[in-house]
Amino acid sequence: MINPHRFSIGPAGAEIAMLQWGGSGKPPALLVHGTGFVADVWDEVARDLASTYTVYALDRRGHGASHKPGAYHFLDYAEDVCRVIDALGLRGVYGIGHSAGATDLLLAAKLRPGYFTRLFVMEPTVMDPRAARSGGLSEVSLSLVQGTLRRRAEFDSADAVFERYRAAPAFADWTEISLRAYVRHGFAPLDDGRVRLCCTPEIESAILRPIYEAMEQVYAGDARGNSFASLAEIDCPVRVTTAAKSGPIYKEMARRAVSLIPRVSTMVFEDAGHCVAQEVPARVVEAVRDFAE
Repeated sequence: MINPHRFSIGPAGAEIAMLQWGGSGKPPALLVHGTGFVADVWDEVARDLASTYTVYALDRRGHGASHKPGAYHFLDYAEDVCRVIDALGLRGVYGIGHSAGATDLLLAAKLRPGYFTRLFVMEPTVMDPRAARSGGLSEVSLSLVQGTLRRRAEFDSADAVFERYRAAPAFADWTEISLRAYVRHGFAPLDDGRVRLCCTPEIESAILRPIYEAMEQVYAGDARGNSFASLAEIDCPVRVTTAAKSGPIYKEMARRAVSLIPRVSTMVFEDAGHCVAQEVPARVVEAVRDFAE
């Protein structure tokens, strides 16, 4: 059993929390989780890949033990990935990402050309800037973003969280190892023995707004512009995957990614949902290895 080494990069107040499975000397693989989760949800995938790679995973900003600066645009996350690559001196990186974490890697590949050997991205969050629409979020999406603020943030114990989440449809197909890893590291202990979400409802709502804007093709970027046009300049092979049981919007965003990325291929995880790495980790490892070959 390979227990991950925990460390962080960056100055106080801007730390990015990191995990490493396996020793150095092997090619690096960098794993990036989706919205609301933590690096530890990759544990089953990472342990298997550590026989071949030095595996790293990060808590994305706003999540886990990483910094929570209030700035959650897509390019902010991509720049964090670049900070990790630069701080660790990584080259020849195999980037493996899920959902918005997959987007982080796609955008980072443009910022660090030549640093990635390939990208394996599971249902990335993508808009097509060639078909951007004016106007803001629909009332439905706005209500979903604001509804996140009503999410329960505190529980009596980690066991109480596990029992509640185990019964929730979103986590019903997760492996026990993945769910326990999320509960253990996605919540912080309070002085009274209770636990609280690290990615609080307020933070998650702020993170979700640009994601919903991308879904609806109304994301305009920030002062740095709309970074999605840069997907056409990615210089390494990319495999975009979808999951048969996930929602239509995820498949639509994957189609947008495929239409933008030059050296792209696709695959489908049958009988799995959006959180495929936490549902069928062995099949994700197999697919990741197949793409490397």
